[in-house]
Amino acid sequence: MPAVLPQALRRFDISGPRYTSFPTADRFVEAFTAADHARALDDRRVRAETSAAPLSLYVHIPFCESLCYYCACNKIITKQHSRATTYLGYLEREVALYTARLGQGQPVSQLHLGGGTPTFLSDAELAQLMDMLRRNFDFAPGAEMAIEVDPRTVDNTRLAALAALGFNRLSFGVQDFDADVQKAVHRVQPAEQVFALVAQARALGFESINVDLIYGLPRQTQTSFARTIRQIEDLRPDRIALYAYAHLPERFKPQRHIAAALLPAAEDKAAMLAEAMARFQGAGYRYIGMDHFALENDALAVACREGRLHRNFQGYSTQPDRDLIGLGVSAIGAVGATYSQNAKDLEEYCDLLDQGRFPVTRGLALSRDDLARRAVIMAIMCQGQVWFESIELAWMLDFKAYFAAELERLRELESAGLVVLSDAGIAVTPEGRFVLRAVAMVFDRYLQSDLNRSRFSRII
Repeated sequence: MPAVLPQALRRFDISGPRYTSFPTADRFVEAFTAADHARALDDRRVRAETSAAPLSLYVHIPFCESLCYYCACNKIITKQHSRATTYLGYLEREVALYTARLGQGQPVSQLHLGGGTPTFLSDAELAQLMDMLRRNFDFAPGAEMAIEVDPRTVDNTRLAALAALGFNRLSFGVQDFDADVQKAVHRVQPAEQVFALVAQARALGFESINVDLIYGLPRQTQTSFARTIRQIEDLRPDRIALYAYAHLPERFKPQRHIAAALLPAAEDKAAMLAEAMARFQGAGYRYIGMDHFALENDALAVACREGRLHRNFQGYSTQPDRDLIGLGVSAIGAVGATYSQNAKDLEEYCDLLDQGRFPVTRGLALSRDDLARRAVIMAIMCQGQVWFESIELAWMLDFKAYFAAELERLRELESAGLVVLSDAGIAVTPEGRFVLRAVAMVFDRYLQSDLNRSRFSRII
């Protein structure tokens, strides 16, 4: 893949969705209710009688002991670990509603624990959670079992406990190794600590280790971030997620602790991204797309090479499209042609469960147009190409007529060398893969008449 130039990145640095779904979560509506969600589950149970496709599970643990100023996640800052005990009880109630609707022992091929900080839970509490899930669901042999880890909350003993519980994938939140940047975002964790934990995780046999990085943070410079990149090369995780910091203090209160004057300029951010992309690819990582890199022998890189890449609410995945059950406050699910999201407020989440109701407060029933556009957008995001015939056969439409306006808008991207249009389809060029969102956005009808995109992060 060619080196990307900072000026090319800046040219298409526009605000837009990350497309972990389509339509995106900001399009969910309160008119979609818990009753609608229940009907979608009933439909799945009927489908499962002839085809029991495995489920994916996502469990949201909202608690964190300390506040990271850059964070835009749904979290609760507390040092009262007793709150976790109560929360686990409500998770069990929520699971009981699902098993009552779907039946006991639904097959599961993928589990992801996110947050917040899942390792806020003690080893005993994590064991309690996993036991509860295993009693209610049937985890497939070799199921993907992932957990997000704050390095400040684990040691070698805790990593061994996670392995014993069946977790086989870890994601460490690093963000940046520079001491000044860590202080500026209120997340201090020495590089030596992370290196030791990754070494221990490898010794324990975890299948894949991911590291999250963020560029564009306060006090970051091209020089300081280049040092972090070199350290990550030495650490050599299996996967790297490289996110752009989106400064939206009007939406996310923790970011009000960050002075805009301390943020790197747009040209510096573009240079950081270009340098990181070049260095990681030079170090043997495959650029998966968006912000993901993986070593060539990692399952994600293999899936990318073989055209088997998928995308869900956790990002790129090797798993085929699955019905996703989201458990916990603010968790998002996807069942059939519907999306659902639980209450974002913990008190409301618990109150709804106290009433014996699914804690779903909004969602969306996808139209035929939504589904067709989703197929196109996910093909762009995952395979980097769209074959007209495959969309036409799946959705019984004439692609060139149905998407005539979109194809015309793609001409500008074609002129910029980002896509190639042919009679058979659309192919994203190697240069275009660096700005996949800009290509996918052409097919997002919700954005075409949306003049206010400030709720989205910029591409860089």
